[in-house]
Amino acid sequence: MRKDIIKGMLPDPFVFRDGSRVRDTSDWARRRTEILDDAVVTEFGGMPPKPENLRYEALDLHGRRFTNTYRIHCGTPAYPFTFCFMTWRPDCDGRCPVILTGDALYDMNMDDRVIAEAKRRGFVVAKFNRVELAPDMYNTDRTSGIYPMWPELRFSAISAWAWGYQRVVDVLTQLDYVDPAQIAITGHSRGGKTVLLAGATDERIAYVNPNDSGTHGCGCYRFIQREPAGGMVNAQSETLDYMFEHVPYWMGDGLREYIGREEELPYDTHFIKALIAPRRFLETNAYGDIWGNPRGSYLSWLAAREVWKLYGVPERCQTWYRTGWHKQGFEDFTALFDFIDASRFETPMPAALTRVPYDDMQPLHDWSCPER
Repeated sequence: MRKDIIKGMLPDPFVFRDGSRVRDTSDWARRRTEILDDAVVTEFGGMPPKPENLRYEALDLHGRRFTNTYRIHCGTPAYPFTFCFMTWRPDCDGRCPVILTGDALYDMNMDDRVIAEAKRRGFVVAKFNRVELAPDMYNTDRTSGIYPMWPELRFSAISAWAWGYQRVVDVLTQLDYVDPAQIAITGHSRGGKTVLLAGATDERIAYVNPNDSGTHGCGCYRFIQREPAGGMVNAQSETLDYMFEHVPYWMGDGLREYIGREEELPYDTHFIKALIAPRRFLETNAYGDIWGNPRGSYLSWLAAREVWKLYGVPERCQTWYRTGWHKQGFEDFTALFDFIDASRFETPMPAALTRVPYDDMQPLHDWSCPER
């Protein structure tokens, strides 16, 4: 018998602050603004503002079959700040779709084999190192990265990393070999949490792919997955109290008050996913990544998909699972490539992207989208 911990049902995202309910997509646009103002601030401390000025310079251009390097200048007069990103171009003419990751520090994820396959399919690959925007360490003084630009604000490190994605998108939309309507972002683990926030808060991003993002990402707070210890790296998924003990700089200050009473949160992670609708969303997970809460991620995905149903495009919101542990490898990227290609070329979604990962689970929500 399973011993998962369930802390209540997932709340209804279609309910406005005043208690009225969303009736159609026009109403959802207004409700989406409320969620951005409430959930994003509580969970992540809000987002840094857009830079007053932004420019970029090409540092190293080698043509379409080689890497190109750019430096982004996006600081303030009082605090100049720059960071770099690189692109790998396919050998084809015209504007191409682009896949952007902020996990450049971890080249084992999007390695040479993945880049070669992306280029073969006609994708531009773009990489930057998100920890240039904010250090990934217990950094309470907030004296590096982009923190000093706005010392009065309390945005999290994940917000800073998501802001970095958006600044790279600023430049990608200006490059003559990138299709600005076909920008995809992906990231693994804490990078997946980052991708979820970046995509939720930037409607220019057409495809959002968090991989093994776990709690504070795709895994919901109200469901804690527990497994028999035998053979498992982790027998229980990550919890909110553990995260505040070890990585508090990932969270907004307002989230702390819900430690131990997650069922009282007025939202859950399906609210953040729902902000991406009706754009395209692919959540990828591993069955054996218990720490990443794959079952909770599925329940949150089921709930969020109701917003895509409101738009009449549930096929744009998919989830894909593989056997194995906590990583992002060739198999995961191939699923993303297949998802994007099916959308671009309007071909049937591969069966692997539509199969039910857990046929033994019932939804954790008792509401549905308004009738269209």
